[in-house]
Amino acid sequence: MPTELIENLIIGAGPAGLAVAGRLRKLDIPFTLIEKSNKIGFAWHNHYHRLHLHTVKRLSHLPYLPFPEHYPTYVSRLDLIKYFEAYAQKFEINPRFEVEVNVIKKEEKLWKVDTSKGEINAKNVIVATGVNHIPKRPNLKGEENFEGTIEHSKTYKNHIPYKGKKVLVVGFGNTGAEIALDLAEQGIDCAISVRSPVTIVPRDVNGKPVQETAKVLAKLPFGLGDTIGTLVRKIVIGNLSKYGVPQAKIHPAKQLRETGKTPIIDLGTVNFIKQGKIKVHPDISQLSKNEVVFINGKKKPFDAIILATGYTSNLTKIVENIEPELDNFGYPKSPIALHPSNKGLYFVGFDNYKLGGILGTIYNDSETVVNHLSRNLCY
Repeated sequence: MPTELIENLIIGAGPAGLAVAGRLRKLDIPFTLIEKSNKIGFAWHNHYHRLHLHTVKRLSHLPYLPFPEHYPTYVSRLDLIKYFEAYAQKFEINPRFEVEVNVIKKEEKLWKVDTSKGEINAKNVIVATGVNHIPKRPNLKGEENFEGTIEHSKTYKNHIPYKGKKVLVVGFGNTGAEIALDLAEQGIDCAISVRSPVTIVPRDVNGKPVQETAKVLAKLPFGLGDTIGTLVRKIVIGNLSKYGVPQAKIHPAKQLRETGKTPIIDLGTVNFIKQGKIKVHPDISQLSKNEVVFINGKKKPFDAIILATGYTSNLTKIVENIEPELDNFGYPKSPIALHPSNKGLYFVGFDNYKLGGILGTIYNDSETVVNHLSRNLCY
């Protein structure tokens, strides 16, 4: 692909890239979308099999196209893939597949995007590669001596390879909690290593989605919504300290803002912990041949370790001089680049600090970005 000039370049054909493309198409604003894989919504093709959205479908769709009526309240991974593909077809979004970005840098008034298929010059670049891009893989002391398997949750698909094994899931976020549940439901000897205090909220209470209830409570004055929400969590979730789960003492929204940690949406893991079917351990000190030594000095045998330790956006490796745009967690502070030297640079799919899920923020941030672009058109 020779050097070409593009008005609006979108990087990533996941939900964030599709949302921006759909809004631009609606306004007849030209764009080009590139994707390093060969599929729409590639990450969703590769997530673990049981995955469903943890947010309700009414608040999780992309712009201008609600989910089909027959979809369940919490959309499955496979249904979501079908929806993304239908969205691309409806809005005539045709990505250039297998185009990987190496470096993005500003030269004069244009962005020079070096890719695996050549260089692209763009007036505006919308980075939509998302927060779950590169797996965080901690090095465990003594792991070279461990005779079991160690894998990141990115490669976990289902319980089948773990039948008859003792499995430790490292990390008690939404992914770790659900993988542990997936294993325990199949009778697999499973434990979780909880490394820091967590906030757990029920997905539903009395059959009603907590997400929708929280939106109503948020409108109450004098912080009453937070008080009621805390009371509900105490009643439904309870005190898990006696099971070894350290619980955060601050409100979920505040924890999210201050620590970047998303509250755990409980799908049944808490009940399995209370029943003793999922055991809880603290952080790992080191590994030996067939045991894990925890920071409390206890040793337990395991055959497999699954690292549900999260991801990094990798933005600093592909965008030159991006540091002024990033917060303490390495994510963009705003969907519109703040530093004057980065004019024309945008980010969608990185705001992971709001309760309600990443798809909800994608919906809002894509609108912010496209409105800004449309006000600054210059042909």
